[in-house]
Amino acid sequence: MNPAFQIKPLLNSMLVAIAATMGAAPALLHAQAYPSKVVRVVIPWPAGGSNDVVGRMVMQKLSETLGQQFVVDNRGGASGSIGADIVAKAAPDGYTIMVHSTTHVGNAHIYGKKLTYDTVKDFTGVGMLSAQPGVLTVHPSLPVKTTREFIALAKSRPGQINYSSSGNGSAPHLQMALLISMSGINIVHVPYKGGAPQVTALMAGETQASFATVGTVIHHIRNGKLRPLGLGSTKPSKALPGVPTIAASGVPGYDMSPWIGVFAPAGTPKPVIDKLNGEINKALALPDVVKNLENQALDPSPSTVDQFNATLKVDYEKYGKLIKLTGAKVE
Repeated sequence: MNPAFQIKPLLNSMLVAIAATMGAAPALLHAQAYPSKVVRVVIPWPAGGSNDVVGRMVMQKLSETLGQQFVVDNRGGASGSIGADIVAKAAPDGYTIMVHSTTHVGNAHIYGKKLTYDTVKDFTGVGMLSAQPGVLTVHPSLPVKTTREFIALAKSRPGQINYSSSGNGSAPHLQMALLISMSGINIVHVPYKGGAPQVTALMAGETQASFATVGTVIHHIRNGKLRPLGLGSTKPSKALPGVPTIAASGVPGYDMSPWIGVFAPAGTPKPVIDKLNGEINKALALPDVVKNLENQALDPSPSTVDQFNATLKVDYEKYGKLIKLTGAKVE
């Protein structure tokens, strides 16, 4: 055989390999240099809430380890959709990222076509920061001490027990909606404009029950103003030792665990996403971060990029079904 015929395929293979390497080189170089300037961190909620506290804590660590400032920009409003719109339209280069909660996937179903972005197509998940365990809580006047007793009482008084939430389609609303659908009880939803009014109404006895994040109600539970019945997560909470999960208290399979995570615009180079994910996970393992999160009744929840995006997919479907079930929407 003519040697030229043997050499030609070899040269072609080498050229393809070189081209592929050259094509990947810009992304790899970008990731190695990243970040080379200030990173804008949009938190689509007001300062002081769980998203803000967790986001600032972790982003401060990234500023220290990566040598560039990760500057928080609070852009609250419309359940986080105003800030999310900013990130969706930002350049996909890793210099604009977002700290958002489970509400992000719920908004797709609550707002529908009113959103100016696509929750799925316009973002990529970077990694999870923390879980926000929710707890089924009642006013002390309600004669129940467990989830089983609450369900039994609700069945004996259909339509007579009210529960508060922080708004239609909010995590507390959907957590209770899931309990209602799985247990067959009939209780009345009373939405409020935010978590603080929701809890205030419960403590005042305007409503008898509510779901809330552990961090929101822990002090009221400790001083006896509210009574915890069960956790919405599948794991116990260090902040509420002795309080069982709802799944272990008569509703097998119950799992509604709100979270806080980091997002980037779709199309952000994978090496940059991977670098951010690795640094976030390192920060979440630091003893002072773990302690500070636990003081806020939040659970550090490091994840891989793939794990977080899988969670987004599952919760997108779960929230969609629950929102359809409740009929919640923004007019």
